[in-house]
Amino acid sequence: MTFEECLKKSRIKGFSSGRELVQKELETAERDLMDGKEGFERGKYKWTTIQSYYSMFHSARALLYAKNYREKSHHCLVIALRHLYVETGKLPGYFVEALQKGKALREDADYYDDWSKTGAEEMLKLAENFLSKAQDILMQEHKNRN
Repeated sequence: MTFEECLKKSRIKGFSSGRELVQKELETAERDLMDGKEGFERGKYKWTTIQSYYSMFHSARALLYAKNYREKSHHCLVIALRHLYVETGKLPGYFVEALQKGKALREDADYYDDWSKTGAEEMLKLAENFLSKAQDILMQEHKNRN
């Protein structure tokens, strides 16, 4: 599916309030990341995996909101990130791959009770890097608008 098909099928929609909610999404991503780190320290690796994914999801959503779009499907969120950020050279493709991997690990942990300390640790690193990159991109875009 393409970005245009996601728009046509209303799985990505215009969202005029998007920019107003970018900071809220980043704060949610930061809280989820902190919860994941605390969970890891307590040996709660399943919870760490889940929270790390949601940190990445909210970081991705902040990027989408910054372009005044919102997602109605994870698949189209990935397509939108590729279209709006990877293809424009603003976001390395491995961040989108990390989001997809995170979704798979979160689903395994959440639905199948399948998780590991190693996976949780990897997810924390991915989420931290994703959030940092999203913040950098959004700061640069904000500077360019002003």
